[in-house]
Amino acid sequence: MNVQDRLADNRFEAGTFTPDPRPSAALPMLAAQTRLELTLLLRNGEQLLLTMFIPITLLIGLCLLPVGDLGDPRVDTVLPAVMMVAIMSTAFTGQAIAVGFDRRYGALKRLGATPLPRWGIIAGKSAAVIIVVAMQSVLLGGIAYALGWRPEPTGLLLGALIIALGTVTFASLGLLLGGTLRAEIVLALANVLWFVMAGIGSVVFAEDIPGPLHTAARMIPSGALAEALQQAIGGSIDLFAVAVLVAWGSVAAWLATRLFKFT
Repeated sequence: MNVQDRLADNRFEAGTFTPDPRPSAALPMLAAQTRLELTLLLRNGEQLLLTMFIPITLLIGLCLLPVGDLGDPRVDTVLPAVMMVAIMSTAFTGQAIAVGFDRRYGALKRLGATPLPRWGIIAGKSAAVIIVVAMQSVLLGGIAYALGWRPEPTGLLLGALIIALGTVTFASLGLLLGGTLRAEIVLALANVLWFVMAGIGSVVFAEDIPGPLHTAARMIPSGALAEALQQAIGGSIDLFAVAVLVAWGSVAAWLATRLFKFT
């Protein structure tokens, strides 16, 4: 009898040892990762400041203070801009910084040693961000309603779809940034890009800017999201803005799944 035959004879029968260690199915792994990421997001005080307090302050302040000519009611113009800022804060800046420091402290390295695939980590983080953005949307929508916002049902549905698309796009960008660069670089670059994109996104609401500049602003994710949200809440779809968001999100997600580093 050769060595292989002797090893085969000495193997234990299936079920001898319990529990039987093996990777979970994809769906339970994704659900567990999403639950973990959501818990970490909601525990972070700085993250809550960025995702909740700042957008709420902007919404109330811009609606009640006589700043600029924002139309009547002001909340109809202010809400899309504030939602754009909220989505960027949660899905892009907060996500990028959290991933960058998770890599620095070795948290993702340990996750990389588990059966959870790379796409599962990215999908879990993205799902947690989508849940937080949904909570933001409900909260900001309720405050806006108290300030005089009266949307049509069609506008609410279209707005929800654009919010979901924008969240996926910015989450992909945040994962790409946080998953490829050093934490210190991510911290600085994510904040700089937040201010730049917030400024670009505000350009689309100005009425006296040249057409080419307006078009250029709409080709940036923040500008496309701001324009798409404004149109969606009004009951229409800006196909150009949607195409820009899909393009940015698709490219960023493809690069993130291939370039994402655990260390």
